[in-house]
Amino acid sequence: MSVATHAHIPIATETLEPETSERLARPFQRFAGLSMSGGIVLLACTILALAWANIPALGDSYHDLFHTYLKLTFGEQIFKLSLVHWINDALMAVFFLLVGLEIKRELLVGELSSVRRAALPAIAAVGGMIVPAGFYAVVNLGEGGAPSGWGVPMATDIAFALGILALLGNRVPNSLRIFLTSLAIVDDLGALLVIAIFYTDQIVWSQLGMAGAVLALLIFFNVIGIRRAIWYVVPGVFLWVFMFNSNVHATIAGVLLAATIPVHNRVNADRYLKSSRAALDVFERSGAQGSSIQTNSAQRAAIYAVNKNGRLALPLLHRMEDYLHSWTAFLIIPIFALANAGVHIGHGAAEALGGQLSLGIMAGLVLGKPVGVFLSCFIACKLGLAQLPKGVTWAHLAGVGCLAGIGFTMALFIANLAFKESVEQLEAAKMGILAASTVSAVAGLGILFFLCPKRPEPEPEELGPKVSSH
Repeated sequence: MSVATHAHIPIATETLEPETSERLARPFQRFAGLSMSGGIVLLACTILALAWANIPALGDSYHDLFHTYLKLTFGEQIFKLSLVHWINDALMAVFFLLVGLEIKRELLVGELSSVRRAALPAIAAVGGMIVPAGFYAVVNLGEGGAPSGWGVPMATDIAFALGILALLGNRVPNSLRIFLTSLAIVDDLGALLVIAIFYTDQIVWSQLGMAGAVLALLIFFNVIGIRRAIWYVVPGVFLWVFMFNSNVHATIAGVLLAATIPVHNRVNADRYLKSSRAALDVFERSGAQGSSIQTNSAQRAAIYAVNKNGRLALPLLHRMEDYLHSWTAFLIIPIFALANAGVHIGHGAAEALGGQLSLGIMAGLVLGKPVGVFLSCFIACKLGLAQLPKGVTWAHLAGVGCLAGIGFTMALFIANLAFKESVEQLEAAKMGILAASTVSAVAGLGILFFLCPKRPEPEPEELGPKVSSH
């Protein structure tokens, strides 16, 4: 999430006695504010899915629920998909919208906007995609292999990885968190390209042309300065429909929509400050002793003006990203995990886990990721193409390389595309992803805990405003 929070900026209810609803919501708000909370919810839903699918009395209900067909009529078109497909094709489009917003922000105004700052995480991400795919391909060469799954071990699950990193507190520098976040964002961009290019069925060009027309309209809205979300969201629904009908995976519509969202504000800081202070002056002058805002039209107008000034000063991209973050972290991704992580572990589980497909995924995530990340960073630094961030050591990079092997969400997503024609292969892929992500998490946590000393003092950049990240 890109919206900054500062401990020294008070809110109007700070000294008020909390209402009942606020008391009830406070524990949930505190939990949601933890940097590891998204990963915890994701882990809980994964465990729930595994338990639900493997308890004899409940296993059938898991399968029946997520394979129930739901019908939706959109104009003259009828969509009839199973619940798991609605989750993977439609609900996950919102997740990809958030991913696209984050990528655009980082490329234009964030850590990836500077070539110098972006060099190391970008190189690390490329190495962390190519090497795992190579490990998978080597294991799956020859008879009995499943070469189509080479894209599965390329992705990093940022929610899990940052959640594990948060457990270490001040053992890791803030610059390492920024590095891992930037790496994962470039990694997401690479995964999106892989999905769009290599895991797309026969393209229906007429529908893709319609999607292009909607995209052109959205770009036009951006160019002429429209900054209200509704003007982008409604055409975005049509964009999803046309992308779905074109056979390009429909979730790519979320990324395309994100690319058109305005990233620049309408008014600058000085203009915002002057106009908001003027509105607050009106508010102060218009308030008589004991008067009520409900009956004071001048004060209400001043409040509306301050609120409007805030919307004009804060870019639409940031507002949408802030709004979508909680919905994605605590609803969309957990539902995706619940629908996709329910692997039935039967008598053939050990055999499936020892098969070429699962071994290829585990080799890619557990070995390929850390080797790719570490080796690419080492070569880049030795060649003078990049340098280690302040406070980051090679031991830190080894640990982060292991954490990058937590491929859960995106890896499961790509597995659904790569093995959609074979239930057996998809189940084996899921088992490999779960096993590899577990090993990677433990290895990364162990390296960073035991090999990286606890820092007695925070770094200077950690003393300023805190920025929470997706």
